[in-house]
Amino acid sequence: MEKNYDLIILGGGTGGYVSAIRASQLGLKVAVIERERLGGTCLHRGCIPSKALLRSAEVYSQAKNMETFGVSVSDIKIDFLKVQERKQMIVDQLYQGVQYLMNKGQIAVIEGTGKIVSSNKDTADKKVFLNVQQKNGEIVELSSTNLIIATGSSPKGLPGLVTDEQSIINSDHALQLETLPSSIVIVGGGVIGMEWASMLADFGVQVSVVETMNRILPLEDHEISKEVQRLFKKKGVKIFTNAKVQDVQKADNEVNLTIEANGKQKSLITEKVLLSVGRQANIENIGLENTSIEIQNGVIDTNNFYQTSEPHIYAIGDVIGGLQLAHVASHEGILAVEHLVDHDPEPIDYNCIPKCIYSHPQIASVGLTEEEAIEKGYSIKKGKFPFKAIGKALVYGETDGFAKVVIDEETNTLLGVHMVGPNVTDLISEAGLAKFLKATSMDLAHTIHPHPSLSEIFGEVALQSDNIPIHI
Repeated sequence: MEKNYDLIILGGGTGGYVSAIRASQLGLKVAVIERERLGGTCLHRGCIPSKALLRSAEVYSQAKNMETFGVSVSDIKIDFLKVQERKQMIVDQLYQGVQYLMNKGQIAVIEGTGKIVSSNKDTADKKVFLNVQQKNGEIVELSSTNLIIATGSSPKGLPGLVTDEQSIINSDHALQLETLPSSIVIVGGGVIGMEWASMLADFGVQVSVVETMNRILPLEDHEISKEVQRLFKKKGVKIFTNAKVQDVQKADNEVNLTIEANGKQKSLITEKVLLSVGRQANIENIGLENTSIEIQNGVIDTNNFYQTSEPHIYAIGDVIGGLQLAHVASHEGILAVEHLVDHDPEPIDYNCIPKCIYSHPQIASVGLTEEEAIEKGYSIKKGKFPFKAIGKALVYGETDGFAKVVIDEETNTLLGVHMVGPNVTDLISEAGLAKFLKATSMDLAHTIHPHPSLSEIFGEVALQSDNIPIHI
């Protein structure tokens, strides 16, 4: 095993392994230290497995409504073990792909727990020194000219609600369920909580959501949150906002939660509780105390190029806060690598990054919400167009939801796009490109979209912002 590298990456998740590939392309000698499996949370405990389960839930839900398409299906049932097997097959295939990419790039993958031992930032020959405790207990000493910290995040806990991996679980535990519960209370109505609420409700589980804020998905545009709450209630999900858990009592095969919602106490009896109150940066026990790296509000402080207070040590992804999204970590990693080799990259414009929620219906957005645009002092105009007026949505049999645009009235440029409805997590990329290119509403309106297609909603909603829609 080599002991000295141009770049060591601490963490082999999506941000870490993408950084490694880009560094290898640029001629650097690279090592990745990973304590579990390449691909990290996204591949093994997040993005991919959860979306595989969501797809199975969506197919099951659609199968129960096949008669509306003129297709008769009887004896529809769930084999949840096969659902889990399919999920694992997808994860394993992608994991093999990541391993292939590491071999292709001649990237050293060191399995074990890495820790920074020292860093000589004040000398001409800057180096970072690390120890890696391998699974066999052996300690390996490594050094590198540069380091990228990409250790990701873990589910947060909540005082008074301690996970036991049985009746009170987090999203990591939920992915390993062997059977579906009859009922579940999800504490937290953010992105992860609402994806699980959607999935489990579509599987036929009785779902309740407890959210401390005055609306679910509080970071989304208020009209999106309102519509999602309506549609989730339509599928039988009970939603309690302005709510908090006051007491938890566990008994045989059930949990009794006492909550306060809008000033009133209520008892919820459920088979399982899923704790979904956000994620915290994995910055413990990686040796930050042996550096001068600064921590702010539980995350690593960096500049626009992801350099820490020690310029040869970078940090990306969930450990720096911001948008906790796999595609964000990947691009932060690429930018960090290009910066350390003096490629003079441009900082990321986070207002151009699409955000997606893979529930059913799907939710996607890019740019400013209506509220954010007003807070920033913009004079705005907006357009809103329903999917029920789009022919392809009728063909699909999914007409709930809408697209909304927020436009700068002075320049006519696009400030934000917000969508709820069929396939919007794929559609939002067009809006992301439009935002990146500083498109106007008329640019979007006069982009010719194929008919029939769901993408036609972009032209219509842009025209709606000027009160000249064609199909409504």
